[in-house]
Amino acid sequence: MKASLRQTALFFALIAISFTSFSQTTYKSTALDIRLAGTSNIHDWEMKAIAGNSQATFVVNANGQVTSLSNLSFSLPAVNLKSGHSAMDKNTYKALKTSVNPNILFVLTSADVTAKGGNNYQIKCMGKLTIAGTVKQTDLVATAKYNPSDKSMTIDGIKKMKMTDYNVAPPKALMGTIKTGDDIAISFNLKFTK
Repeated sequence: MKASLRQTALFFALIAISFTSFSQTTYKSTALDIRLAGTSNIHDWEMKAIAGNSQATFVVNANGQVTSLSNLSFSLPAVNLKSGHSAMDKNTYKALKTSVNPNILFVLTSADVTAKGGNNYQIKCMGKLTIAGTVKQTDLVATAKYNPSDKSMTIDGIKKMKMTDYNVAPPKALMGTIKTGDDIAISFNLKFTK
């Protein structure tokens, strides 16, 4: 009987240790810088997001090392992308079909976190990216920096793709005399805090 009680106590002690050794924490983005860049037959162009929402769940061990990313979601109202030129914005929103598909979304399906020394990490993600109503499985590679003092996480990276991959017709202007290229790059810099 005493042996059974000791085993039970040991079991619960191990559970308690495992919970204190690894902390799974949900973070929300408190700062973001997302840019959409491309080309046209006249000049390169860029749009910047003025607002968006992101949430992530990281596992940090007792030594303050990030061991995994178990959840990541991102939502950006497409009309929050601004170029500084209202005509270009209007053409972009039309191409993105914002009247029926208002948000650009990313939902994580899997992730690999690799320590790169210090508090730096490489994160390789797979997830479902939704643009203009088209959903595709895609990869994202980012660098991350963990700040132990305030337990914040900064993530940045770039994703190159084609508009037509998501059934988006590259916008045109001035009766087709200005044509945007199919290739675009989405760069992102997100700061997550608890």
